[in-house]
Amino acid sequence: MHKIALIALLSLPLFADFFPQTVNTSVKYVKGDTITLNKQFPVNGMSGVVIHNYGNGLTAITSRIAQTSSNESVALVSKDILHHDKLPTIKTPISVKDKVIGGYLYNNVLLLAPDADTYAKITSEHTKKWIHPDLFALYLSVEGEEKPTRENLARFAKKYQVGLVYIVRKNSAVLLDPISEKIVSEKSMKGLPAKGSFPFYMRFKQRDSGWFGSDVKGNYYHTMKSL
Repeated sequence: MHKIALIALLSLPLFADFFPQTVNTSVKYVKGDTITLNKQFPVNGMSGVVIHNYGNGLTAITSRIAQTSSNESVALVSKDILHHDKLPTIKTPISVKDKVIGGYLYNNVLLLAPDADTYAKITSEHTKKWIHPDLFALYLSVEGEEKPTRENLARFAKKYQVGLVYIVRKNSAVLLDPISEKIVSEKSMKGLPAKGSFPFYMRFKQRDSGWFGSDVKGNYYHTMKSL
């Protein structure tokens, strides 16, 4: 009986709580845009980066990838890792033995919550590098967009090094990988406000109302369900 319990314990996913763990592995095989790894990611939808060693101590991130099935296969997402008009674009193809980090920057989290109390409670419970929602609110303002979408979250994540988006929905919470645009974790939640405000609070003069309790049009829980 004890042996069965031990086997069951060892067969659990690589993460025991809400947040998937970062995984370090390497490329085993490459065929087109499909890459086989030496160790699979703990959850489908997890994105990662490929790091190529050029020798002489020089390494660089060359590509973004995401796990697409429950095996060691992942798919190429993007080669647009870092764009700068004055820097050359990295064109190195993915090669066998390249290092891979799954869940890259997963410690950097943007939280979308229905009110300030929920935001404060969640951020106090987890030791993460929380990306302040002021920054995302300002980004949307500059982009001329009022509501979060998977598309603007992906753009924001690439620009500001966000690994996960923690989204509080009605009676639940999910973790969105903004690069793969897939949900990588989900759990139930209790004690949430019946009606939420958009999950940002702006302290800039041009938007004094803020987004926690703001007059931004739309239903919070309906919008979060669509993400």
